[in-house]
Amino acid sequence: MKVVIAGGTGFIGKRLVAALRARGDEVVVLSRAAASSAHGERHLRWQGGDDAWTREVDGAGAVINLAGAPIADGRWTAARLALIGSSRVTSTRLVAQAIAAAAHKPSVLVNASAVGVYGLHAEGPEFDESSPPARDTLGSICAAWEAEAQHVSATGTRVAIARIGVVLGEEGGALAKMLPPFKAFAGGPIGAGSQVLSWITADDCVRALLFAVDEARAVGPFNVCAPAPATMDAFAQALGRVLGRPSILRVPAFVLRAALGEMAGLVLLGQRAVPRQLVRWGFTFDYPSLEAALGHLLVEA
Repeated sequence: MKVVIAGGTGFIGKRLVAALRARGDEVVVLSRAAASSAHGERHLRWQGGDDAWTREVDGAGAVINLAGAPIADGRWTAARLALIGSSRVTSTRLVAQAIAAAAHKPSVLVNASAVGVYGLHAEGPEFDESSPPARDTLGSICAAWEAEAQHVSATGTRVAIARIGVVLGEEGGALAKMLPPFKAFAGGPIGAGSQVLSWITADDCVRALLFAVDEARAVGPFNVCAPAPATMDAFAQALGRVLGRPSILRVPAFVLRAALGEMAGLVLLGQRAVPRQLVRWGFTFDYPSLEAALGHLLVEA
């Protein structure tokens, strides 16, 4: 099957490309900058005036859209937030337009979103896919992002929206940022510690995205996170145990707020999201528990 991926050069995208190629799929990666082919995939520039990439969508079996400016690469100024939102909405709109124009439409669009759609909370209730979007910054961005993807449903292409949680991998994401202080015996929880991380290993994240490509029942939003979300305190303690390091040096909230401004909410707050739809559709997690996940990532690696 031919799969077109927008945003296939990032932390999750690279793993997804490798997994698709490993199972024999033809992969076309859309990216804004030139990139080398590490696994036999083809790379095309997009949004540059050349419509060659839209011809790849015509006749593809599936389209996966992970495109969007990194959310944690700078302080949340008004300009930065505008870029975070517009990059997601615009890229999804372009993908939707290409699918609508295709003579032979893909059978499925798997479009990224985030558990941030439920908002940022100090503790808060449990959220599943039936929970409404929050009206805060992230909730509004995610709601607009998802709305663009939902337009594709009118073309007859199945739409699955992956609300991705905190993806754990040693080479990127949140875990990579937490490892250095722990390895230096200076690790510990961040902020109050009661905030909840809806986490998933990078391996299980990729498997969930592939599952959504293949599973005809996968329609609408689904939370891509493990079934056992953890508080920051529990996460830091588990990380310390796996590494054989102490977890006692708490990072005060005011330090992060001074350094990061509004963006500090990403780590000082969270949401307790559960993967109700994935479980209902029959997906099984290789790493459903936090300690097993961290052991896989940090001991077996």
